[in-house]
Amino acid sequence: RQQKWKSSVSTQAKMPPCDFVPEKYKSYSYERMQKIREQNISPSLRMYYKKPLLLHQGHMQWLFDYKGQRYLDLFAGIVTVSVGHCHPKVTMATQKQLARLWHTTNIYMHSSIHEYAEKLTSLFPDPLKVVYLTNSGSEANDLAMFMARLYTRNFDFICFRGAYHGGSPYALGLTSIGLYKHGVANGFGCSTTMLPDVFRGPWGGNHCRDSPVQTIRKCSCLEGVCHAKDQYIEQFKDTLNTSVPKTIAGFIAEPIQGVNGAVQYPRSFLKEAYQLVRERGGVCISDEVQTGFGRTGSHFWGFQTHDVVPDIVTLAKGIGNGFPMAAVVTTKEIASSLAQNLHINTFGGSPLACVVGAAVLDAIEEDGLQKNSEDVGTYMLLELAKLRNKFEIVGDVRGKGLMIGIEMVTDKDSRHPLPAEEVSQIWEDCKDMGILIGRGGLYSQTFRIKPPMCITKKDVDFAVEVFHTALQRHMERAA
Repeated sequence: RQQKWKSSVSTQAKMPPCDFVPEKYKSYSYERMQKIREQNISPSLRMYYKKPLLLHQGHMQWLFDYKGQRYLDLFAGIVTVSVGHCHPKVTMATQKQLARLWHTTNIYMHSSIHEYAEKLTSLFPDPLKVVYLTNSGSEANDLAMFMARLYTRNFDFICFRGAYHGGSPYALGLTSIGLYKHGVANGFGCSTTMLPDVFRGPWGGNHCRDSPVQTIRKCSCLEGVCHAKDQYIEQFKDTLNTSVPKTIAGFIAEPIQGVNGAVQYPRSFLKEAYQLVRERGGVCISDEVQTGFGRTGSHFWGFQTHDVVPDIVTLAKGIGNGFPMAAVVTTKEIASSLAQNLHINTFGGSPLACVVGAAVLDAIEEDGLQKNSEDVGTYMLLELAKLRNKFEIVGDVRGKGLMIGIEMVTDKDSRHPLPAEEVSQIWEDCKDMGILIGRGGLYSQTFRIKPPMCITKKDVDFAVEVFHTALQRHMERAA
């Protein structure tokens, strides 16, 4: 039977050409790698796919495995490769710095931290002009919480259900996805509030979100009124009135939820929520780990798409194109609360990291990657929306720029998540045809598409054709 569906649906999709030739793979055999994995690498580091990929080399939007097989990377190492694998400008800057100075310490001055701090903060509105550099998003969110508590002298935090803000002991309290919770005490002082998800939540219509593709839910709102936003704000007020003291430390949100599958809130929701939080003495934190650096297309930072200015912004992933670096950007007043005692980060803001970060900012500007995210992302969203209209199991297509979610359902009326094993089969088929995509959502039901920002419309045509074929195969299997 399997043979039957394989031969009856074949993809016409031709992978776009690429003139890059990868080096010959010369390391251990696949089998030896698997043995080492079993014996010497922590089992908590789980792998994707039934036969996990053994990758060897990357070039811009492409990845090559140990056999030389080429893949279109639509997940960018979990939204981390911003400007392209081994981008020549970033590679060259890194190589030059490697030969000059890797590491000193923050107790001395070196040129690259000052050049980078000026360059990075120039991209933020006033008063967000002070940066503290760290190594990962979890570290950045941890530090942002710490600063907020020191500055406000309050303790309690509010976060959305479905949020992912990291896995460190502090940040795990903000992360509100059951799969990441371990059976040990965490999250003291963190209260979750209802996620204003206009597709899966109780309220939502077809005008709610800042996306070229809206939900298929009906909307009865009058001009200038959003019923869903008002209802979710009532839930937010309810959390403020029942779950936290009358003064709080802060509220953290991603402008678009990442791990939960590109979930978007109703327009103006964050603006009203920020106001409510500030009335309680709290600070507002925007987690830009996935939405920053031009990925949403219309703006450089995700918070700008909501017409808000946060008090603290956290950055990671795309900031270094795969180099381990992150940052907390805030105001002078909030930053000074940390200066009352000692606080040091050994590797944060190293000469090497700052050179990488500066080269990434140059590449985004010189290659026009924010504009490319808008153009190519919008094109992809509209093409994927055609598949949503064609297939009952494609419940929702959403996102902005190159931050896209495709939520799979058993049927559009119930919106029940498509069973994980069925989603897995579609995902495996896509990989076998040459595209790598991510998974997310509370039930692993949402495909996450967040490629390097250098992808082209030709790449999109190929990817959409492959996805179309994988969906057709699924329908034949089901029949």
